[in-house]
Amino acid sequence: MTISDASLFLLAIVAAAIISAGLTAAIRPLLLKHALANPNARSSHRIPTPQGAGIAVIAATLVVAAAIMAGNDGSRVHVPIAVFGATLFIAIVGFADDLKSIPVVARLLLQAVAVGAIVFAASDDVRIVPACPLWLERSLILLAGLWFVNLVNFMDGLDWMTVAEIVPVTSALVVLGSLSEFSLSPAIMAAALCGAMIGFAPFNRPVAKIFLGDVGSLPIGLLLGWCLMELASHQHLAAALLLPLYYLADASVTLLRRMIRREPFWAAHRSHFYQRATDNGFSVWRVVSEVFVLNVVLAGLAIASTRTASLAVETVLLLVGGAAVTFSMYRFSQPRTS
Repeated sequence: MTISDASLFLLAIVAAAIISAGLTAAIRPLLLKHALANPNARSSHRIPTPQGAGIAVIAATLVVAAAIMAGNDGSRVHVPIAVFGATLFIAIVGFADDLKSIPVVARLLLQAVAVGAIVFAASDDVRIVPACPLWLERSLILLAGLWFVNLVNFMDGLDWMTVAEIVPVTSALVVLGSLSEFSLSPAIMAAALCGAMIGFAPFNRPVAKIFLGDVGSLPIGLLLGWCLMELASHQHLAAALLLPLYYLADASVTLLRRMIRREPFWAAHRSHFYQRATDNGFSVWRVVSEVFVLNVVLAGLAIASTRTASLAVETVLLLVGGAAVTFSMYRFSQPRTS
Protein backbone atom coordinates (compact mmCIF):
# COMPACT_ATOMS: atom_id res chain seq x y z
CA MET A 1 0.00 0.00 0.00
CA THR A 2 1.37 3.39 -0.93
CA ILE A 3 0.93 6.47 1.21
CA SER A 4 -0.92 8.16 -1.63
CA ASP A 5 -3.50 5.37 -1.81
CA ALA A 6 -4.04 5.46 1.95
CA SER A 7 -4.53 9.22 1.77
CA LEU A 8 -7.05 8.87 -1.07
CA PHE A 9 -9.14 6.35 0.85
CA LEU A 10 -9.04 8.36 4.09
CA LEU A 11 -9.95 11.55 2.24
CA ALA A 12 -12.87 9.80 0.53
CA ILE A 13 -14.21 8.41 3.80
CA VAL A 14 -13.94 11.66 5.77
CA ALA A 15 -15.22 13.95 3.00
CA ALA A 16 -18.18 11.70 2.16
CA ALA A 17 -19.12 11.36 5.84
CA ILE A 18 -19.17 15.14 6.34
CA ILE A 19 -21.14 15.82 3.15
CA SER A 20 -23.61 12.99 3.81
CA ALA A 21 -24.30 14.12 7.38
CA GLY A 22 -24.69 17.76 6.34
CA LEU A 23 -27.03 16.98 3.43
CA THR A 24 -29.11 14.57 5.52
CA ALA A 25 -29.66 17.23 8.17
CA ALA A 26 -30.48 19.81 5.48
CA ILE A 27 -33.07 17.77 3.58
CA ARG A 28 -34.78 16.08 6.54
CA PRO A 29 -37.28 18.95 7.16
CA LEU A 30 -38.34 18.83 3.51
CA LEU A 31 -38.72 15.05 3.57
CA LEU A 32 -40.83 15.34 6.73
CA LYS A 33 -43.38 17.25 4.65
CA HIS A 34 -43.29 15.29 1.41
CA ALA A 35 -41.82 11.79 1.91
CA LEU A 36 -43.17 10.15 5.05
CA ALA A 37 -43.10 6.37 5.40
CA ASN A 38 -46.25 5.50 7.32
CA PRO A 39 -46.12 2.29 9.38
CA ASN A 40 -48.20 -0.73 8.39
CA ALA A 41 -48.53 -4.36 9.43
CA ARG A 42 -45.30 -5.26 7.60
CA SER A 43 -43.22 -2.33 8.92
CA SER A 44 -40.60 -2.44 11.65
CA HIS A 45 -41.23 1.19 12.65
CA ARG A 46 -44.21 2.42 14.65
CA ILE A 47 -44.38 6.14 13.89
CA PRO A 48 -44.39 8.01 10.54
CA THR A 49 -40.75 8.57 9.56
CA PRO A 50 -39.30 10.54 6.65
CA GLN A 51 -37.53 8.57 3.93
CA GLY A 52 -35.15 9.74 1.26
CA ALA A 53 -31.83 10.15 3.06
CA GLY A 54 -30.40 8.10 0.21
CA ILE A 55 -30.35 11.39 -1.72
CA ALA A 56 -27.64 12.62 0.64
CA VAL A 57 -25.78 9.30 0.80
CA ILE A 58 -25.62 8.82 -2.97
CA ALA A 59 -24.84 12.48 -3.68
CA ALA A 60 -21.96 12.40 -1.19
CA THR A 61 -20.66 9.10 -2.59
CA LEU A 62 -20.71 10.16 -6.23
CA VAL A 63 -19.42 13.72 -5.72
CA VAL A 64 -16.49 12.62 -3.56
CA ALA A 65 -15.61 9.61 -5.72
CA ALA A 66 -15.78 11.66 -8.92
CA ALA A 67 -13.64 14.45 -7.48
CA ILE A 68 -10.94 12.09 -6.25
CA MET A 69 -10.92 10.00 -9.43
CA ALA A 70 -10.82 13.04 -11.70
CA GLY A 71 -8.03 14.63 -9.68
CA ASN A 72 -5.89 11.51 -9.63
CA ASP A 73 -3.32 10.20 -12.08
CA GLY A 74 -5.25 8.99 -15.13
CA SER A 75 -2.87 6.07 -15.60
CA ARG A 76 -3.87 4.64 -12.21
CA VAL A 77 -7.56 5.39 -11.99
CA HIS A 78 -10.36 6.11 -14.45
CA VAL A 79 -13.82 7.59 -13.98
CA PRO A 80 -16.36 4.86 -14.89
CA ILE A 81 -18.97 7.01 -16.63
CA ALA A 82 -21.41 4.11 -17.02
CA VAL A 83 -21.35 3.47 -13.26
CA PHE A 84 -22.06 7.10 -12.39
CA GLY A 85 -24.81 7.40 -15.00
CA ALA A 86 -26.49 4.13 -14.04
CA THR A 87 -26.34 5.04 -10.35
CA LEU A 88 -28.04 8.38 -10.94
CA PHE A 89 -30.66 6.69 -13.13
CA ILE A 90 -31.55 4.00 -10.60
CA ALA A 91 -31.60 6.61 -7.80
CA ILE A 92 -34.21 8.56 -9.78
CA VAL A 93 -36.22 5.35 -10.24
CA GLY A 94 -35.98 4.69 -6.50
CA PHE A 95 -37.07 8.23 -5.61
CA ALA A 96 -40.06 7.98 -7.94
CA ASP A 97 -40.99 4.68 -6.29
CA ASP A 98 -40.68 6.29 -2.84
CA LEU A 99 -43.16 9.00 -3.83
CA LYS A 100 -45.59 6.78 -5.75
CA SER A 101 -45.21 3.04 -6.12
CA ILE A 102 -44.09 1.88 -9.58
CA PRO A 103 -45.61 -1.40 -10.90
CA VAL A 104 -43.34 -4.42 -10.31
CA VAL A 105 -42.63 -5.25 -13.97
CA ALA A 106 -41.84 -1.64 -14.90
CA ARG A 107 -39.61 -1.30 -11.85
CA LEU A 108 -37.64 -4.44 -12.72
CA LEU A 109 -37.19 -3.34 -16.33
CA LEU A 110 -35.84 0.06 -15.26
CA GLN A 111 -33.50 -1.60 -12.78
CA ALA A 112 -32.32 -4.00 -15.49
CA VAL A 113 -31.43 -1.03 -17.71
CA ALA A 114 -29.21 0.39 -14.96
CA VAL A 115 -27.54 -2.95 -14.17
CA GLY A 116 -27.09 -3.75 -17.87
CA ALA A 117 -25.47 -0.37 -18.55
CA ILE A 118 -22.70 -1.26 -16.09
CA VAL A 119 -22.34 -4.93 -17.00
CA PHE A 120 -22.19 -4.51 -20.76
CA ALA A 121 -20.06 -1.35 -20.62
CA ALA A 122 -17.33 -3.21 -18.73
CA SER A 123 -14.18 -3.98 -20.68
CA ASP A 124 -13.57 -7.48 -22.03
CA ASP A 125 -10.84 -7.85 -19.38
CA VAL A 126 -13.50 -8.01 -16.68
CA ARG A 127 -13.97 -11.77 -16.61
CA ILE A 128 -14.94 -14.00 -13.70
CA VAL A 129 -14.89 -17.37 -15.49
CA PRO A 130 -12.70 -16.88 -18.59
CA ALA A 131 -13.68 -20.30 -19.98
CA CYS A 132 -17.32 -19.19 -20.16
CA PRO A 133 -18.46 -17.41 -23.35
CA LEU A 134 -18.46 -13.66 -22.76
CA TRP A 135 -22.11 -13.16 -23.77
CA LEU A 136 -23.25 -15.90 -21.42
CA GLU A 137 -21.17 -14.65 -18.50
CA ARG A 138 -22.42 -11.08 -18.95
CA SER A 139 -26.03 -12.30 -19.13
CA LEU A 140 -25.63 -14.26 -15.90
CA ILE A 141 -23.96 -11.27 -14.22
CA LEU A 142 -26.90 -9.11 -15.34
CA LEU A 143 -29.36 -11.46 -13.64
CA ALA A 144 -27.18 -11.69 -10.53
CA GLY A 145 -26.81 -7.91 -10.44
CA LEU A 146 -30.55 -7.39 -10.74
CA TRP A 147 -31.16 -9.78 -7.86
CA PHE A 148 -28.42 -8.14 -5.78
CA VAL A 149 -29.89 -4.65 -6.24
CA ASN A 150 -33.27 -5.92 -5.08
CA LEU A 151 -32.00 -7.95 -2.16
CA VAL A 152 -30.19 -4.91 -0.75
CA ASN A 153 -33.51 -3.10 -1.02
CA PHE A 154 -35.37 -5.99 0.65
CA MET A 155 -32.90 -6.13 3.53
CA ASP A 156 -33.19 -2.41 4.26
CA GLY A 157 -36.07 -2.94 6.65
CA LEU A 158 -34.64 -2.23 10.10
CA ASP A 159 -32.91 0.75 11.69
CA TRP A 160 -29.14 0.54 11.12
CA MET A 161 -29.43 -2.75 9.20
CA THR A 162 -27.92 -1.34 6.01
CA VAL A 163 -25.26 0.49 8.01
CA ALA A 164 -24.34 -2.79 9.75
CA GLU A 165 -23.96 -4.41 6.32
CA ILE A 166 -22.40 -1.73 4.14
CA VAL A 167 -19.79 -0.29 6.51
CA PRO A 168 -17.97 -3.62 7.16
CA VAL A 169 -18.23 -4.69 3.50
CA THR A 170 -16.95 -1.39 2.07
CA SER A 171 -14.24 -1.20 4.73
CA ALA A 172 -13.02 -4.62 3.64
CA LEU A 173 -13.05 -3.48 0.01
CA VAL A 174 -10.90 -0.49 0.98
CA VAL A 175 -8.45 -2.84 2.71
CA LEU A 176 -8.35 -5.05 -0.39
CA GLY A 177 -7.78 -1.99 -2.56
CA SER A 178 -4.94 -0.99 -0.25
CA LEU A 179 -3.45 -4.45 -0.73
CA SER A 180 -3.74 -4.01 -4.52
CA GLU A 181 -6.09 -6.98 -4.76
CA PHE A 182 -8.38 -5.10 -7.15
CA SER A 183 -8.65 -1.85 -9.08
CA LEU A 184 -8.27 1.57 -7.52
CA SER A 185 -11.49 3.04 -8.98
CA PRO A 186 -13.93 0.67 -7.21
CA ALA A 187 -11.82 0.92 -4.05
CA ILE A 188 -12.25 4.71 -4.07
CA MET A 189 -15.98 4.29 -4.67
CA ALA A 190 -16.17 1.83 -1.76
CA ALA A 191 -14.34 4.30 0.50
CA ALA A 192 -16.73 7.10 -0.47
CA LEU A 193 -19.77 4.87 0.10
CA CYS A 194 -18.37 3.78 3.46
CA GLY A 195 -17.95 7.40 4.54
CA ALA A 196 -21.40 8.38 3.29
CA MET A 197 -23.00 5.57 5.31
CA ILE A 198 -21.05 6.62 8.40
CA GLY A 199 -22.37 10.16 7.95
CA PHE A 200 -25.92 8.82 7.63
CA ALA A 201 -25.63 6.45 10.62
CA PRO A 202 -26.40 8.95 13.44
CA PHE A 203 -29.73 9.81 11.82
CA ASN A 204 -30.71 6.17 11.38
CA ARG A 205 -29.72 4.83 14.79
CA PRO A 206 -32.62 3.14 16.58
CA VAL A 207 -35.14 4.73 16.80
CA ALA A 208 -34.43 6.17 13.33
CA LYS A 209 -35.12 9.82 12.53
CA ILE A 210 -34.94 9.11 8.79
CA PHE A 211 -34.73 6.16 6.37
CA LEU A 212 -32.69 5.69 3.22
CA GLY A 213 -35.68 4.94 1.02
CA ASP A 214 -35.42 3.22 -2.36
CA VAL A 215 -33.53 6.28 -3.59
CA GLY A 216 -30.72 5.03 -1.35
CA SER A 217 -31.01 1.25 -1.14
CA LEU A 218 -31.24 0.64 -4.91
CA PRO A 219 -28.14 2.64 -5.94
CA ILE A 220 -26.24 1.33 -2.92
CA GLY A 221 -26.93 -2.20 -4.16
CA LEU A 222 -25.85 -1.19 -7.67
CA LEU A 223 -22.57 0.39 -6.52
CA LEU A 224 -21.74 -2.46 -4.16
CA GLY A 225 -22.57 -4.99 -6.86
CA TRP A 226 -20.18 -3.25 -9.25
CA CYS A 227 -17.40 -3.29 -6.65
CA LEU A 228 -17.96 -7.01 -6.02
CA MET A 229 -17.98 -7.74 -9.76
CA GLU A 230 -14.63 -5.98 -10.07
CA LEU A 231 -13.28 -7.94 -7.11
CA ALA A 232 -14.47 -11.26 -8.58
CA SER A 233 -12.88 -10.37 -11.94
CA HIS A 234 -9.52 -10.23 -10.15
CA GLN A 235 -9.98 -13.95 -9.42
CA HIS A 236 -11.28 -13.35 -5.91
CA LEU A 237 -14.68 -14.97 -6.32
CA ALA A 238 -14.59 -16.43 -2.81
CA ALA A 239 -14.08 -12.96 -1.32
CA ALA A 240 -16.85 -11.49 -3.51
CA LEU A 241 -19.24 -14.14 -2.16
CA LEU A 242 -18.11 -13.95 1.47
CA LEU A 243 -18.49 -10.19 1.87
CA PRO A 244 -22.28 -9.99 1.23
CA LEU A 245 -22.98 -13.57 2.33
CA TYR A 246 -25.45 -12.72 5.09
CA TYR A 247 -27.56 -10.54 2.79
CA LEU A 248 -27.34 -13.14 0.02
CA ALA A 249 -28.39 -15.98 2.30
CA ASP A 250 -31.18 -14.21 4.21
CA ALA A 251 -32.80 -12.75 1.08
CA SER A 252 -32.35 -15.84 -1.12
CA VAL A 253 -33.57 -18.37 1.44
CA THR A 254 -36.53 -16.15 2.27
CA LEU A 255 -37.44 -15.82 -1.42
CA LEU A 256 -37.24 -19.58 -1.97
CA ARG A 257 -39.39 -20.27 1.11
CA ARG A 258 -42.06 -17.86 -0.11
CA MET A 259 -42.02 -19.36 -3.60
CA ILE A 260 -42.33 -22.90 -2.23
CA ARG A 261 -45.29 -21.77 -0.12
CA ARG A 262 -46.81 -20.12 -3.21
CA GLU A 263 -46.86 -16.77 -1.47
CA PRO A 264 -46.72 -13.53 -3.51
CA PHE A 265 -42.94 -13.23 -3.14
CA TRP A 266 -42.89 -9.85 -4.90
CA ALA A 267 -45.11 -8.26 -2.23
CA ALA A 268 -43.91 -6.62 0.99
CA HIS A 269 -43.66 -9.01 3.94
CA ARG A 270 -42.01 -9.71 7.30
CA SER A 271 -40.45 -13.09 6.50
CA HIS A 272 -36.75 -12.18 6.44
CA PHE A 273 -34.72 -13.72 9.23
CA TYR A 274 -33.77 -10.34 10.68
CA GLN A 275 -37.48 -9.41 10.78
CA ARG A 276 -38.41 -12.71 12.38
CA ALA A 277 -35.73 -12.03 15.00
CA THR A 278 -37.52 -8.89 16.20
CA ASP A 279 -40.78 -10.84 16.28
CA ASN A 280 -39.00 -13.53 18.31
CA GLY A 281 -37.92 -11.19 21.10
CA PHE A 282 -34.60 -9.82 19.80
CA SER A 283 -34.24 -6.06 20.20
CA VAL A 284 -33.35 -3.98 17.15
CA TRP A 285 -30.02 -3.15 18.77
CA ARG A 286 -29.31 -6.86 19.32
CA VAL A 287 -30.14 -7.80 15.73
CA VAL A 288 -28.06 -5.09 14.06
CA SER A 289 -25.17 -5.64 16.49
CA GLU A 290 -25.05 -9.34 15.70
CA VAL A 291 -25.29 -8.65 11.96
CA PHE A 292 -22.45 -6.13 12.23
CA VAL A 293 -20.22 -8.59 14.12
CA LEU A 294 -21.07 -11.33 11.62
CA ASN A 295 -20.12 -9.05 8.74
CA VAL A 296 -16.81 -8.19 10.39
CA VAL A 297 -16.09 -11.93 10.63
CA LEU A 298 -17.06 -12.41 6.98
CA ALA A 299 -14.86 -9.47 6.00
CA GLY A 300 -11.91 -11.07 7.79
CA LEU A 301 -12.54 -14.38 6.00
CA ALA A 302 -12.83 -12.57 2.65
CA ILE A 303 -9.53 -10.73 3.13
CA ALA A 304 -7.86 -14.01 4.19
CA SER A 305 -9.18 -15.73 1.04
CA THR A 306 -7.37 -13.20 -1.17
CA ARG A 307 -4.05 -13.90 0.53
CA THR A 308 -3.92 -17.56 -0.44
CA ALA A 309 -3.50 -19.29 -3.78
CA SER A 310 -5.07 -22.49 -2.49
CA LEU A 311 -8.53 -23.41 -3.74
CA ALA A 312 -8.88 -25.78 -0.79
CA VAL A 313 -8.23 -22.97 1.69
CA GLU A 314 -10.72 -20.70 -0.08
CA THR A 315 -13.31 -23.46 0.05
CA VAL A 316 -12.75 -23.95 3.78
CA LEU A 317 -13.12 -20.19 4.38
CA LEU A 318 -16.38 -20.19 2.39
CA LEU A 319 -17.65 -23.11 4.46
CA VAL A 320 -16.73 -21.35 7.70
CA GLY A 321 -18.51 -18.20 6.53
CA GLY A 322 -21.54 -20.23 5.47
CA ALA A 323 -21.66 -21.95 8.85
CA ALA A 324 -21.50 -18.60 10.67
CA VAL A 325 -24.32 -17.19 8.54
CA THR A 326 -26.45 -20.32 8.96
CA PHE A 327 -26.00 -20.20 12.74
CA SER A 328 -27.06 -16.55 12.88
CA MET A 329 -30.13 -17.15 10.71
CA TYR A 330 -31.10 -20.15 12.83
CA ARG A 331 -30.82 -18.07 16.01
CA PHE A 332 -32.93 -15.30 14.49
CA SER A 333 -35.63 -17.80 13.54
CA GLN A 334 -35.99 -19.12 17.11
CA PRO A 335 -37.77 -17.41 20.02
CA ARG A 336 -35.20 -15.78 22.26
CA THR A 337 -34.87 -17.40 25.70
CA SER A 338 -34.03 -15.46 28.84
